Amino acid sequence: MVDIPGLVNPAAVGAQSVRAVDPAVAGRRWLGVWFTCCNVYGRIPRNAEGTMYVGFCPRCGARVQALIGEGGTSRRFFRTE
Repeated sequence: MVDIPGLVNPAAVGAQSVRAVDPAVAGRRWLGVWFTCCNVYGRIPRNAEGTMYVGFCPRCGARVQALIGEGGTSRRFFRTE
């Protein structure tokens, strides 16, 4: 076992308490994206207006966006082309 200072053990405090520690994590919606440009996974957050998900490849910075609206999908994971 590795002890990392500052890391909260979810088993010790409960999953809800871990979310309460970092407000940026609680309730923040995201999509999982496989960036084929660099063969790397990343998450893209929903914008403040709630109209789309916008993010960048963690390696090369390529921009990706996904609109939110009627007729869309309930999928949470995508692959870029």
